[in-house]
Amino acid sequence: MIRCKKIIIITACSASLYCQITGSVSNVGTTAASFLDIGIGARSLSMGGAFVAVADDPTALYWNPAGMVNIGRPTAHFFHSPWLADIRFNHSALVVPFDRSSTFGFFITSVTMDEMQVRTVKIPEGTGEYFSVSNVALAGSFARRLTDRFSFGFNVKYIQEKIWHMNAGGLAVDLGSLFVTKNSGLRIGMSISNFGGKISMEGYDTEVDYDVDETMYGNNDKIDAYLNAMDWPLPLVFRAGVSKDVIQSEIHKLTLAGDAVHPNNNVEYLNLGFEYIFRGILAIRGGQAFLGMEDSKQGLTFGAGLNYQIPRGPRITIDYSYRSFGVFENIAGYSLNLIF
Repeated sequence: MIRCKKIIIITACSASLYCQITGSVSNVGTTAASFLDIGIGARSLSMGGAFVAVADDPTALYWNPAGMVNIGRPTAHFFHSPWLADIRFNHSALVVPFDRSSTFGFFITSVTMDEMQVRTVKIPEGTGEYFSVSNVALAGSFARRLTDRFSFGFNVKYIQEKIWHMNAGGLAVDLGSLFVTKNSGLRIGMSISNFGGKISMEGYDTEVDYDVDETMYGNNDKIDAYLNAMDWPLPLVFRAGVSKDVIQSEIHKLTLAGDAVHPNNNVEYLNLGFEYIFRGILAIRGGQAFLGMEDSKQGLTFGAGLNYQIPRGPRITIDYSYRSFGVFENIAGYSLNLIF
């Protein structure tokens, strides 16, 4: 138990120090790999993203990797969401329990879009060339139950952004912890996501011809050189939340959850959500995301889920989420879990 307390204290102190450093400045638009800020999973998103203390399905790898230990059977997860401006967002994850205390996982997240024409100032109608844009994150995960009420987990992931001839890549780590109180059953979760170094764009388009002295005639004005692109930090996020099953019986189950979120590229905000499950088959969910963020276009969320056991086969869960985006298009999300 002393070991658990030490880990909780270290996580809390790290988060406190991080919050003091970033202060109250919003820092919008100051990080790379912004696709890492997009939430994962129709179930968790329909609960307003209040999931760091729930974290009991494969989307825990994103919200709080410590929650992987709550998954008792090998489970595959697939999530698709048509994002804004015809962007396609996809996520796949696999969680495999090793024993009663240890769990391994893997996930891949990708953001893609259709190819676009290359346009220049001189040829605005298009040069005839096309370029593509894509973002990818690959991660390996591990979680361990240190006691019957405390677990700890982490991800190690590789992140890459690519546009035409240019790309940027780097490594990052996610850390999470989950604690269940003894008497009330209240779950307390904390996580730090995207902890890593800065990344910058590199590639063919940084190659230039350089003239050391443009005022000198006859010198070599085509020296091979490279543009030094600026380094940008990753979108570091600290989450702390609580959840509780306020009603739990064979017929009804009602879970309430709330998260406080502190990103390094925006202001702090709250996520609130609930989940009601009827007879372990049908789920109804709702929530409110980004409470306290004045300029946010995201707001109410809701969704539903269906749980079905295939005879002599895997159990499947199908989830749907719907999120309002103000003046932008509203966004739907679809998840499928295969539990073997």
